[in-house]
Amino acid sequence: MSSPATDFQVSGNLIDIHERRIVPVTVSVQNGRIAGIAEEPHASYDTFLAPGFVDAHIHIESSMLPPSEFSRLATPHGTVATVSDPHEIANVLGVAGVEWMLADAAFAAVKIHFGAPSCVPATPFDHAGAELGVAETEQLLARRDIHYFSEMMDYPGVVAGRDFVLAKLAAARAAGKPIDGHAPGLRGRDLATYVAAGIVTDHECFTLDEAREKQSLGMKILIREGSAAKNFAALWPLLREVPAACMFCSDDKHPNDLIEGHIDALVRRALAHGVDLFDVWRTASLHPVEHYRMNVGLLRPGDPADFLEVTSPTQPWVRRTWIDGRLVAREGVSLLPRRIVQPVNRFTASSKRPEDFALPAVGPQARIIEALDGQLITGECVRPVRQHGGLVVTDIDDDVLKIAVVDRFRNVPPAVALIRNFGLRSGAIAESVSHDSHHIVAVGVADEDLARSVKAVIDVGGGLSVATPTAVTVLPLPIAGLMSDADGCHVAAEYARLDAQAKALGSRLTAPFMTLSFMALLVIPKLKLSVDGLFDVVQFRHVGLWDV
Repeated sequence: MSSPATDFQVSGNLIDIHERRIVPVTVSVQNGRIAGIAEEPHASYDTFLAPGFVDAHIHIESSMLPPSEFSRLATPHGTVATVSDPHEIANVLGVAGVEWMLADAAFAAVKIHFGAPSCVPATPFDHAGAELGVAETEQLLARRDIHYFSEMMDYPGVVAGRDFVLAKLAAARAAGKPIDGHAPGLRGRDLATYVAAGIVTDHECFTLDEAREKQSLGMKILIREGSAAKNFAALWPLLREVPAACMFCSDDKHPNDLIEGHIDALVRRALAHGVDLFDVWRTASLHPVEHYRMNVGLLRPGDPADFLEVTSPTQPWVRRTWIDGRLVAREGVSLLPRRIVQPVNRFTASSKRPEDFALPAVGPQARIIEALDGQLITGECVRPVRQHGGLVVTDIDDDVLKIAVVDRFRNVPPAVALIRNFGLRSGAIAESVSHDSHHIVAVGVADEDLARSVKAVIDVGGGLSVATPTAVTVLPLPIAGLMSDADGCHVAAEYARLDAQAKALGSRLTAPFMTLSFMALLVIPKLKLSVDGLFDVVQFRHVGLWDV
């Protein structure tokens, strides 16, 4: 059990992000708030006190854990709050899914600030399990427990001035809530139009020049380091150039990675690059709290007692985490009790046969998706394809495999295409975590492998699977096909086991499941696969596999 909120005092060297100094102090806490901070100029302490860390953009569902369990894994890393978009579960269950997340988050120690999903489904070309129109958006924005308007992914709709997109943005402005952006690669005049619509952040920058241009137009840049998209290495110089415009975020964080580190890891990396100590700590706490007007303390008298004890200001490892005066983690161990949750789901897909994944050969060469390690964006290439008996067969020597998207909400034939850079030499992997509509997406060597891996996911109502030549392993995700109801450490271990199995089949990707989960997301360039076939995100239209 975590410690209850009590009146107490704790001494240490205060990392004062407001006055930009370090000073010995004793902090007094009463009724869950900072009652006073007494400076002790002649005292000597070997630990440091600082505001807690805030993830400025994360989809809790991507941790494969409900909010209450996510909180147990995040607090040992000093995470006291998140800015969270629940659009993953909204694509499955609509407003009811958002309400489920809000209800469970009420039992989480971490202060999870949810937004109203802006794009459910992500584009007019998607088929999700639910739809949030203007009326549903206004309904959510009117709630006091909805704090902002989540990432506007339909940037082509903003640029083109589509009525329903502009109506949602108008509703967010009328509600007085910040509007988050999502515009990978958007530049020039189109970017200016996007920003003029009132969109004030972006977490999708993958080059420094792109980030600089967006920041020059007034956007806040969220430096992202997740399980698939890793942009810190490209963007960290912004912390020196325009620190006040920066925040840290994960976007998507798988459970095994969350056990290893969270925003604390980005703080250590930034400090290792020699970035000003106070700019780093402000980026990890002050900036998101102020931007999103969060009810999160910043170690000032009168603030909620949300703070950390760490080993060092320049290489900080979290020793203790307090939220609202409760000790929630100590020496890397969560003190929070586990909550038993009741799963909710919508999953109607039926099993597929190997012949459902057959791909008739129409020409000598085809349009192929190119997966990129550490990125959500993809490439596109045109290459000759191997054929046998009038059908396309995979070419493991050229690393050309089959990829399929199986509709989880309708009984229709799967969409099948080709992909490079996954590296599988045998078997297949599949999952129902497939941003953002969360159909089943699979990649594999043979049609039989694809059918077995997809069947395993369907049989448990959603999850992740690996089909080797001799066996099928599955991690069930009974909450909307996205999250587990099991202990977080167990989920992390099981996910790590599947990840290792995928790599044993030959995948060279850092996070093969996370990379695969974005292959059906039609708002991140360049070439993706929807339930209706290949989609060119730049042209924003479906394209033919053989139209080359």
